[in-house]
Amino acid sequence: MAMAWLWTGMVAVSLAFGILTGSVGELGNAALEGASAAVELCVAMAGIMCLWTGVMEVMDQCGLSAALARLFRPLLRRLLPEASRDEETLAAISANLSANLLGLGNAATPLGIRAARRMAQGCGGTASHELCLLVVLNSASIQLLPTTVAGVRSALGSADPFDILPAVWTASLLSVLAGLAAAKLLARITRG
Repeated sequence: MAMAWLWTGMVAVSLAFGILTGSVGELGNAALEGASAAVELCVAMAGIMCLWTGVMEVMDQCGLSAALARLFRPLLRRLLPEASRDEETLAAISANLSANLLGLGNAATPLGIRAARRMAQGCGGTASHELCLLVVLNSASIQLLPTTVAGVRSALGSADPFDILPAVWTASLLSVLAGLAAAKLLARITRG
């Protein structure tokens, strides 16, 4: 409901300024061009998302995503010792982080929700420190292949959509380290 009010307000303010400045025609043209560009971007992104969802499905079928998830388990057992006691929760967290690592946010979301629901059981309505840490890991996830960003860059005509890889790797690694440090620090402060 709040988004409806926000969008309505933005349209009303735009119309008011268009009328005051005498540029209603330009406003209408800009709105039509923006709508057209949005549809083109959505169609281009749908193709790219289908490609990478298919790649993820092939990885699932050949066992590569399960192997990647197993690779994360020792680290996750140290970071999330309580959640690691439940094998199904650990599997969901591992698969979620694997999908995030491959830049497949849409595939990672249902796995993250399933892991969060399992971790929230018995918390009494208050998020545990481990659940907060899972949210941090999802928000700041390291991405080896930023497929969504590369897809947007490709749809907008980039000559080399993956030339951002070194910057993405550095930024995502630093964001995960900063997020983990902040989460651990805040966990110690709230416990003490």
